Amino acid sequence: MLGAIELGLLYGLMALGVYLTFRILDFADLTVDGSFTTGAGACALIITHGGSPLLGTLAGFGGGLAAGAVTGLLNTKGRIHPLLAGILTQIALYSINLRIMGRANLPLLRATTLFTPLTNGRLMGTGVSIVVLAAVLAVFVLLMDWFLSTNLGFAMRATGDNESMARANGINTDTMKIVGLALSNGLVSASGALIAQYQGYADISMGIGLIVAGLASVIIGTAIFDSSRIAVATAAVCFGSIAYRVIIQLALMVGLQPNDMKLVSAVIVVLALLIPRWGVFANTRARRRARGLPAEPDVTAPIEDRDPLSGLVKPGA
Repeated sequence: MLGAIELGLLYGLMALGVYLTFRILDFADLTVDGSFTTGAGACALIITHGGSPLLGTLAGFGGGLAAGAVTGLLNTKGRIHPLLAGILTQIALYSINLRIMGRANLPLLRATTLFTPLTNGRLMGTGVSIVVLAAVLAVFVLLMDWFLSTNLGFAMRATGDNESMARANGINTDTMKIVGLALSNGLVSASGALIAQYQGYADISMGIGLIVAGLASVIIGTAIFDSSRIAVATAAVCFGSIAYRVIIQLALMVGLQPNDMKLVSAVIVVLALLIPRWGVFANTRARRRARGLPAEPDVTAPIEDRDPLSGLVKPGA
């Protein structure tokens, strides 16, 4: 079970990336299935050629930035539908990833990775490794919270909330989409680079169906912790990533086969979408309305009148 928690923390970066496009930009991006493998392949290539694992992870992040930017350009400048733009980039990345890796599977079994110190100290799969990974993920969560509280972050949130209104207020929505998609896929690729080092290999098929896991993490987390505050939502997404991996592990423990995991993932997403509608979780928005508070941030209000974390208009503003 500790291994499932470790995986949940590592995939938490991927979940944050999916959250950025799915919830903030309201953009159904399928690029992640390809960019995840791009990060893993680029990192594995650098490590196997004697490069630093940190450099490999950064290279993976850069590959994701480029992939996300391509999807953004196809959508904004090419006027291609978001779903089709993501699919086109994902398909192209399959061949690009094979070129990067040189073959379908690139092993890292004897290479030095970011996890080597923990492995040598026999700390993997223990409370120490979980604390370390949780601390690293917390840094990214705080950076995400800070970014979304900046002028650029508010502009991006306004673009996803109401693109026409954002454009009327002078926001370059095309730029916001490109930047958001690039950052999202950068996080996904960084997660791929870490997963490759954790598992000891990069495989061309490791990103297939990953969007389902990302959506499951986002939906589970935001369903349990239903809040309009960005700080709560980003933390909830990471919790959802851990919960998703634990559910998968429990499914394996009760006798299901690895080949059944795609079906299990689909069922988890369906349940995560339906359960909140059945009233299983408390409806935070209803409670906010009962107290006379807005249910969602007013992204069209002046920045100086908004709370930097929640985006809600300050009292008396």
